[in-house]
Amino acid sequence: MDERKKMLLIINPKSGKGQIKNQLLNILDIFIKAGYRTEVHVTQQPSEAREVAAREGQDKDLVVCSGGDGTLNEVVSGLMELKVRPNLGYIPAGSTNDYGASLKIPKQMSAAARLAVEGRPCPVDVGRFCGRRYFVYVAGFGAFTEVSYLTSQDKKNLLGHQAYMLEGLKSLASIKEYPLVVESEGQTIEGNFIFGMVTNSISVGGFKALMDQDVSLNDGLFEVLLIRMPKTPLELSGIVSSLLLKDEKSELTYKFKTRFLRVVSKEPVDWVLDGEFGGSHQEVQIENLCRQIEIRKNTPPILQKKM
Repeated sequence: MDERKKMLLIINPKSGKGQIKNQLLNILDIFIKAGYRTEVHVTQQPSEAREVAAREGQDKDLVVCSGGDGTLNEVVSGLMELKVRPNLGYIPAGSTNDYGASLKIPKQMSAAARLAVEGRPCPVDVGRFCGRRYFVYVAGFGAFTEVSYLTSQDKKNLLGHQAYMLEGLKSLASIKEYPLVVESEGQTIEGNFIFGMVTNSISVGGFKALMDQDVSLNDGLFEVLLIRMPKTPLELSGIVSSLLLKDEKSELTYKFKTRFLRVVSKEPVDWVLDGEFGGSHQEVQIENLCRQIEIRKNTPPILQKKM
């Protein structure tokens, strides 16, 4: 009888520059030597990673995914369908890898693979979007958010962060404003907004300056950023300064933490979840599901309080 632990390895072969192909034998060697019997699934189409994680993850000791943030989103979404969830390992292989950076997972694939089998389980929050979809680190709308899912994978592989900038510049002249009512714990904000994001990450799109530095991935709270429509170049400059320079303030930006958010608009608004299209909605409810997934990472042991 095979007494080895069971692992499911889900790979998106198109993420990044497909470098997983050259690293796969080394990664499998690491897993085998760590005592795992590994089942490998290479995805061929969108949403496949979610289906495989939900169907095959139930009886596994560990699920590991290799891909970008979108692949991680699919795997986490699949695991959220399970009553008993295995630990999750992550080998970042995308063009941005915001969440991998937040977890301080090495960019070098073999190092990330070792961390997947040797690291400590760290519970992290998961976002629930409109009651039926999930996101790992960001749900957003407005200016530039469509860039992440409209930019082709080939262009992301070739240009990395520059792909987002090139595509984003094309839309500067057509920034749209959305009349919204935003409700969270203890406050309601109304106005015309050009951008909004709900995050659980220290960086978004590779930029750390957008978020505050006291971000925790398992405190049950999201960080929210909302930006009103600027009416003059001076107001636009003030917005940029407030985002990039911590000491600068702008009356057109809102930053706060919350467990719950409700956004209502008069017309459908396109949303993006972890870089993938999340649909068009007139009303959105976002909930923080605290400590739902345990991801293997480098983290010190939790010290027990003395009684």
